[in-house]
Amino acid sequence: MPYYEHVFLARQDLAQAQVDALAENAAKIIESQQGKVTKVESWGLRNLAYKIAKNRKAHYVMLNIDAPAGVVAELERQTAINEDVIRYMTVRVDALESGPSVMMRKNERDRERRGGDRDNRGPRREREEATSGE
Repeated sequence: MPYYEHVFLARQDLAQAQVDALAENAAKIIESQQGKVTKVESWGLRNLAYKIAKNRKAHYVMLNIDAPAGVVAELERQTAINEDVIRYMTVRVDALESGPSVMMRKNERDRERRGGDRDNRGPRREREEATSGE
């Protein structure tokens, strides 16, 4: 069966539990038609490049799908009907990623970078202590 990555953006005013329910609903649609969801990633609430339907932010969710094309057509039909989803896109891929997606790796790298900046305060503290102790 072909592989797909399906990403949808949910409205910013939804709670994380509601976003998870949307992802679960999409997985049920796929599995009810002999498809398989291999991975679900929630990328969290992120800024949009421009306003979409009066939303400046959106919850991003990605699903890795192993299913025939008819299943994807039904998923997109159901997604288009849902008023909580403001955008969606499905892309056919040659192979599904087994590890975290690029977006998840980017988030981890950003966290490490911010954490590293906080750890590098040592020399500044030493300078402050040296000036205040004199």
